[in-house]
Amino acid sequence: MMFKGTHIISMKDFSRDMIDHVLDVAEQLEHIASNKEQSDILAGKVLAVLFFEPSTRTRMSFETAIMRLGGNVLNLGSVDASSIAKGETLADTIRVVAGYANAIVLRHPMEGAAKLASEFSPVPILNAGDGAGHHPTQTFLDLYTIKRESHLEGLQIALAGDLKYGRTVHSLCYALSHYGAEITLVSPDELRMPEEIINDLKSRGLKVTETDSMESAIEDIDVLYMTRVQKERFPDAAEYHKVANRLKITPELLENARPEIKIMHPLPRTTEIDPGVDSTPHACYFQQSFYGVPVRMALLALVMGAME
Repeated sequence: MMFKGTHIISMKDFSRDMIDHVLDVAEQLEHIASNKEQSDILAGKVLAVLFFEPSTRTRMSFETAIMRLGGNVLNLGSVDASSIAKGETLADTIRVVAGYANAIVLRHPMEGAAKLASEFSPVPILNAGDGAGHHPTQTFLDLYTIKRESHLEGLQIALAGDLKYGRTVHSLCYALSHYGAEITLVSPDELRMPEEIINDLKSRGLKVTETDSMESAIEDIDVLYMTRVQKERFPDAAEYHKVANRLKITPELLENARPEIKIMHPLPRTTEIDPGVDSTPHACYFQQSFYGVPVRMALLALVMGAME
């Protein structure tokens, strides 16, 4: 299966066979991600990291991934200290940086920015989040987490929190359509999943239900995927405060859940997961964060042609 030179823009671009292949390669590389073995399969390769929005996990896991495989990182750093502050367009920035690197990781607040960048880049673009659009590498690591910590086939999953602006849940829903999952959407009415996405998922054969009650959703699921209500996506701060603390998972609430339920979160969290959940066998969001390294190692090795 040839990934060399492929842009990673949206989960809609990937078939189930392609997704399964990425997850299999990630599993092969997990011992290197854990630093139990050294590798130099990307020696001499350079990854450019262009982040126009703040990030800790996505940026650092990409940087760790390339370094664990023997490659190097070229980080744009602060946008205010770059030529972008002088008015350089995204297209020109991409054409310049592509001359320095073998692949580019891009996070940008504008939906569609990664797709636009791919039209000007001779090297692979990996979309690390474009506004409320897509975040495909997060989805690959979410799927990997579900595969390693629970099961993908016949999955019953609830997605809770900000389903309107949450690009991670949008991408994950499309990916789960390949695995026949049953999805429960849990959110305040103001943060419902966009209607066009729900209709799209149903047209793909997914069973989708909606509720605003965490209590009713948590009883019969294998995985609960919590998300943060993103203050920065709200045009009106007052609207944010109306819904900010509406949904919260606590140890007491988990007493009504299946014993094997796993709690995931793309992080960072604020108040939506009580710290008391951290020490339960259900919490796997920190392990989920680690899984970003082997998954991004797999994607880099594949698009740079070091593995097939």
